[in-house]
Amino acid sequence: MRVLLACEFSGVTRRAFKALGHDAWSCDLLDAEDHQENPQHIRGDIKDLLATKWGAPQTWDMVIAFPPCTHLAASGARWWGTPEKQEGQRQALEFVRFLMNLDCPRIAVENPVGKIGTAIRKPDQIIQPWQFGHGVTKATCLWLKGLPPLVPTFVVPPEDRKPLIHKMPPSPDRWKKRSRMFEGVAAAMAAQWGGKAT
Repeated sequence: MRVLLACEFSGVTRRAFKALGHDAWSCDLLDAEDHQENPQHIRGDIKDLLATKWGAPQTWDMVIAFPPCTHLAASGARWWGTPEKQEGQRQALEFVRFLMNLDCPRIAVENPVGKIGTAIRKPDQIIQPWQFGHGVTKATCLWLKGLPPLVPTFVVPPEDRKPLIHKMPPSPDRWKKRSRMFEGVAAAMAAQWGGKAT
């Protein structure tokens, strides 16, 4: 299966699909964190890639997209009324609509709880990292096309769950840490949506 991970710089989901034998590629404006040992990352605008013959939407079997949540996450709702935020949000929602409407049989769009659920449509599923082996709470929405909801793989007991994501100390790369895909979730996506490549 040919899988495109749109707006993924960490390589976590790409590696999960590759581990099962899929032809998985990531694309982001940033270099992949593993770019030196893994060449299957395209640094650039996902719209530019999808406009090429090689990267056209219909050439992919699946697209999993992680659009930036800066203007969309409910955690920033107190700023939604400012003119700058409204314009940023308009552009972000336009990008999400673009991703959701790609000419591809299987699409998943991932984002935190926020504006997409009220401006476009409710998510098909809301998952938590603690359903997939991570003792962390972070509600994550999935909008799906041609894909089933994910089934939890390893539920962490309530006493072992912590809201670490919201309590991260300030740092220049805090946004990167907060947006990183959890390996257990990525492994579930690869196993349940891709399976072992034949």
